Amino acid sequence: MGCKIGNSLTECAANLSTIKLETSKKVDAQVNFTQGVLDGIVGEELGVLPGMDSICSVLALQKILNFFSAGRSSSQPEFDVVVYDCNNTEEILRLIGATDRARSYLRYVRDLAEKTDMGRLASPSLLKLIYDAARPNGKTSEGRLSTEIWNEIEQLLERVSIWFADPSKLACFLIMDPRRSISVSSALRYWGCTTQAGGQICGAFGYTEDPSEMHQDVAQKFLPLSFSFLPFLANDSSADWIRALSLLSQNTKEQLRNTSTQVYPSVSFDSVQKSVTLFMPGFDKSEIKLYQYRGGSELLIEAGDQRRVIKLPPAMQGKVGGAKFIDRNLIVSIR
Repeated sequence: MGCKIGNSLTECAANLSTIKLETSKKVDAQVNFTQGVLDGIVGEELGVLPGMDSICSVLALQKILNFFSAGRSSSQPEFDVVVYDCNNTEEILRLIGATDRARSYLRYVRDLAEKTDMGRLASPSLLKLIYDAARPNGKTSEGRLSTEIWNEIEQLLERVSIWFADPSKLACFLIMDPRRSISVSSALRYWGCTTQAGGQICGAFGYTEDPSEMHQDVAQKFLPLSFSFLPFLANDSSADWIRALSLLSQNTKEQLRNTSTQVYPSVSFDSVQKSVTLFMPGFDKSEIKLYQYRGGSELLIEAGDQRRVIKLPPAMQGKVGGAKFIDRNLIVSIR
């Protein structure tokens, strides 16, 4: 990028700042989780365990984007766009789906805490300890009941889930080499996995040295998504931010700008026919598993490496009568 990227925001060019996320002692200090216990430990003694990178990334992004705050009270963001360059696609999918999974686990943990003798005895102290360590929105547990803390954690996770599902907040794009069939197939697969995780794919990009007319056939596979080409930059070329922006086509600029108008609904309910339609691109019928729990109030859809819980409207709750897979859509009928 023409500058040294460190652990604090560095301006590399006009309207471009970069930062390298850290995952050890600095993050521990930011969230105050150990409350100073690690002050005497040197950095070389710390390590990053599996799964910690995604958690630390969320905390770092929260500091920049402040998605824990309610919409009305959140301040004006410092940046127009934040690009998160993660290690791999699976990491960002787990990050997007983390809050929905956490909400499911939270329900189970809360039931144990409120309905068992051991839970009623130990959970208030543990809950307040964890809450005071994390301090969401800068609050503490002083003078607050356990029920209030449970409810606030649930509301916080719900806000983050809504934030991740809003394409004007988090826009995901597919990038592929249209000359390679395996790249196109992977992009279709990631489209379905992102939908399953709770995110929104807002468009697809081809990245190739020769964007010929024959590659436009690939765009048909990604309808109704818009499709355009990114400028090809050789691996050995310098990372020139201004030059890269100048090479963007008008179609690509519009596609990046208008993310909220390019969304295809992932779930739709038909109360008259008592059916649920789930848009599941990139999967075939044999890869999809359908379960039903909680007395017919929820559907659990498993596809690829993702599981998704669909809450049914009260008027449509009941047992599954059947399911069929037609044109990338799973249609579930409710009795």
